[in-house]
Amino acid sequence: MAFQVQQEAARLGAAETIGALLAADGAKGHSYIACTIFARGREAARDLADAVHFLSSLHGRHPGVIDHARDKAADPEVRAWLDAAAAGFAEERAYLMRAVVAAGPLPSTPGHAECEAAVTGQRHALDMLGRSDRNGCALGAALALVLDWRAVRAVIDAAAQRFGLALTPPALPSARQALAIAAEAGSPAVERAMVFGAQQLLVQHRGLWGLLEARSEARAEVFA
Repeated sequence: MAFQVQQEAARLGAAETIGALLAADGAKGHSYIACTIFARGREAARDLADAVHFLSSLHGRHPGVIDHARDKAADPEVRAWLDAAAAGFAEERAYLMRAVVAAGPLPSTPGHAECEAAVTGQRHALDMLGRSDRNGCALGAALALVLDWRAVRAVIDAAAQRFGLALTPPALPSARQALAIAAEAGSPAVERAMVFGAQQLLVQHRGLWGLLEARSEARAEVFA
């Protein structure tokens, strides 16, 4: 699907292409993170705790993708959007960390060392995207993170409710604002870089969703 989206990129602008990437590869379209994790009965508590712990491993550190992109922004409009996104994500990060504390220890799961190594690799990949010198790459990754976070936030909210934590309002800029920034990319080279950054961010997210699903299945076998 990602290859088909790349083929369409030559005919679509950055905003349309990133929107297509979200539809094809975003968290909302992943069966585990969008549906199964909420319907696991007695296992839901372990699955949700696992999810917030690993999300914090990937996105709980500062500076993150959005912060790095902001440091590179020269256009005033883009910089203003990234300022708002960085401030909003700081609130989202704090909420995520409160959910981690409320969830308690990371659930015991077979193959944990390998999972930790995989997430370390994903975190490094995101750091490289955020620090990329290719004009538009970091911005594309930041846009994809903001857009994909809406589906991720549903998981954090479910964990908060499960573990007795008060919900907080979403703090990130709207999808409409994000896509408006993408639509003003400028040159075709910048558009391509933005699409690449967005695509690679989503690749890392999908890797995490697959990892969480595999961990859930491994626990189910142990505790069956």
